[in-house]
Amino acid sequence: MKFFNKILIILVVFSLYQCNNQDKAKQKSTTFQKQQNKKPIVKKAWDSLNRSNTEAFFNEYSKKNKESIVLIKTEFGNIKLRLFEDVPIHKANFIFLTKIKYFDTTVFYRVAKNFVIQGGNSDEMYTQKQRRKHGNYLLKPEFRTHRTHKYGALAAAREWEDNPNKLSSPFEFYIVHSKKGAHHLDNEDTVFGEVISGFDTMDKISKVKVGIDEWPLEDIKMKIEVLE
Repeated sequence: MKFFNKILIILVVFSLYQCNNQDKAKQKSTTFQKQQNKKPIVKKAWDSLNRSNTEAFFNEYSKKNKESIVLIKTEFGNIKLRLFEDVPIHKANFIFLTKIKYFDTTVFYRVAKNFVIQGGNSDEMYTQKQRRKHGNYLLKPEFRTHRTHKYGALAAAREWEDNPNKLSSPFEFYIVHSKKGAHHLDNEDTVFGEVISGFDTMDKISKVKVGIDEWPLEDIKMKIEVLE
């Protein structure tokens, strides 16, 4: 009798062992199926702006950020700008930098009387950090025959040396203050907007004292906001 009891115990233990293995196999199978059914995370090219995805980033950004009217605020008054729809990358870039408040620590650092007033840079730590963060990316030119350097034109500044493709600085811009325009810059720098009000503010800025480098003796600080 004892012999049969031992056999019975062995059979019960073996049966439990088999069931346990089957349960583990089912769990593994279920886990594997879940892993197979889980959709992979695809990082889109515009998730993070850098110098290698600039155009893709701003093409996508412009779909959700369609504003085109911005306001520059200074101690001399305000300048209202309209950004052009047919210069989409430069427009989206300016809206992007405005919304992350990049310009709010910058100044008008060049006042060339009867020519241009230029801004978008400063010695502030935040300004320099933002430029480094995105790798000092550049923008391809977006020349349009009807977008000229007329009085009040908004254009992107750029390096003139070692820049055969005329790539724009995304951070620095200028506004034409000459009543005759600055048409020798047509097809040299990208025009991407125009002044629609605040010409008197430009006049006031143009009269500040500057050094031999055309840098104002006192900082002309600015803040820029998106209106519509």
